Amino acid sequence: MKKIALISAIALLIVSCGQKTKQSEDGQKVSASPAEAKPEMTTLDNNLDVDKKGYYAEVNSFIADVVKDFESIEDDRKRQLKKLALYIKSKKEAGEEAKIVYICTHNSRRSHMSQLWGMVAADYYGVKGISTYSGGTEATAFNPRSVACLNSAGFKIEPKTKGEIPIYTVSYSDSGPTVEAFSKKYTHESNPSENFAAVMTCSDADKNCPTVEGASMRLAIPYVDPKVSDNTPEETATYDERCKQIATEEFYLFSQVI
Repeated sequence: MKKIALISAIALLIVSCGQKTKQSEDGQKVSASPAEAKPEMTTLDNNLDVDKKGYYAEVNSFIADVVKDFESIEDDRKRQLKKLALYIKSKKEAGEEAKIVYICTHNSRRSHMSQLWGMVAADYYGVKGISTYSGGTEATAFNPRSVACLNSAGFKIEPKTKGEIPIYTVSYSDSGPTVEAFSKKYTHESNPSENFAAVMTCSDADKNCPTVEGASMRLAIPYVDPKVSDNTPEETATYDERCKQIATEEFYLFSQVI
């Protein structure tokens, strides 16, 4: 009986020690337990089950890479992205749709990439009530090099019409939306005419379009034009690099909204 009592006493002592508080490095008392608490989740812990969303396999793989690369974003760019995240949050809290129009001079490269990756990122993080658009200060065409790099990233982009300004259908999931993509002015009837955030994705548009008609917010997040490598051996790599940079920043943006 004495032996049993001694064992019980030791067991109680072990439990008691495990529940005691310990001193943190700054001298404050913190709760301790036999098993240390897990670290708090942050927006960088992007362990969402992408497969359950039904994205195309190539899109899944691309997303898996970009959500690990948020630390590559420069601090000044993160500050701009956080401003846009606050705008989106404010619209959601007011029960309004958050509309973002990505604007570049020709609406042929960077603005399309931003619109399409923004659409995917919002869906990935479950951000509802958000719509992304794109436009230019003039209309040209959705550049085929941009189409090719987005196809390489996993989107399914198919021509719907031909001509000087062809229209493409774009999807990233069998069960997700299919949208139309084509070059147009930001004032085109398919874009919102008021109460939207205007994101200037190139320095020329930012300079030449100081006022965006109907915008309730105007923000500059410019990217180097991949056009600089057109018709060179670096062409494909440059477009792929810009596509990944834009995708990374769009996913960071929406990780700040949840």
